[in-house]
Amino acid sequence: MNRWTSVMSAAAALTLMVAGTSAQSSVKTAANSGWQTLFDGKSLDHWRGYKSDTVPEGWKIVDGTLAKTTPVTDLVTKDEFGDFELSLDWKIGPAGNGGIFYRGTEAEDHIYWTAPEYQLLDDEKGEDNTTRLTCAGADYALYPSPPGHLKPAGQWNTTRIVAKGAHVEHWLNGAKLLQYELWSPDWEGKVKASKFASHPGYGRAKSGHIALQGDHEGQLAFRNIRIRELH
Repeated sequence: MNRWTSVMSAAAALTLMVAGTSAQSSVKTAANSGWQTLFDGKSLDHWRGYKSDTVPEGWKIVDGTLAKTTPVTDLVTKDEFGDFELSLDWKIGPAGNGGIFYRGTEAEDHIYWTAPEYQLLDDEKGEDNTTRLTCAGADYALYPSPPGHLKPAGQWNTTRIVAKGAHVEHWLNGAKLLQYELWSPDWEGKVKASKFASHPGYGRAKSGHIALQGDHEGQLAFRNIRIRELH
C-alpha cells in the first residue's frame, strides 16, 4: 500500500467513525427528546383534583413519591393530551386496587365513565383478580392482560401507555400486554356488552386528562411520571 492509499484509507475510516458517532448521538437525542415531567418527586404543579382546582388532601409527597394510603379523590392533569406516550412507576399495597385513566373528561360524576383505564391491582389478593379483564395492566373490563409480568405487592412496576389516534398499547415492565383500536367494531361490541354501555361518552374523547385513581382502599404510590406527545 503506497502513502497516498494509506492517507485516503485513514481519512475514510475517520469519516465513517465520525458519521457513526453522529448517528448514534442523533438517535440518543431523539429518543430522549420531547418528554415532559408530570411528577418530579417534589411538586404537584401539574395536577389537581377531579372537578377541583386544588390537590385533594389524601395525596402526599413522601420520599420523592406521590402516595396515598386511604381512599381519596382522583388526581387529574391540568393539561389534556391526545396522542402520547406515558411512562411511570407504580407500587401497590397488599390487596390494593387503582387505575390510570387517559383521555378523560369531566363530563360525568366520575372520570371512569369517560376514560379508558389501565388497571392497577395486586393480582394475588385484590378483589378484582377473578378475571384477567380486571387484573393489572388490563384495559379495564374490555381487554384482558396476560399473567406473568407483574411484580408482587410492595415492589415497583413500570408502565407505559401509548395512544395515537385510535391505536392504544398497554405495557408493563418492558412487555406489551395488549393493544386495541378505539371505535373499531370489536371495541364497540365490548363497550356495548359492558357497564359502560349506558355512558355514551365513554372512550369517545380524542384528547383529555391523564388521571390517577385514588378512591379505593389501600396503599398506592407513583414516581417518575412523564409524558411525550406523539406526532
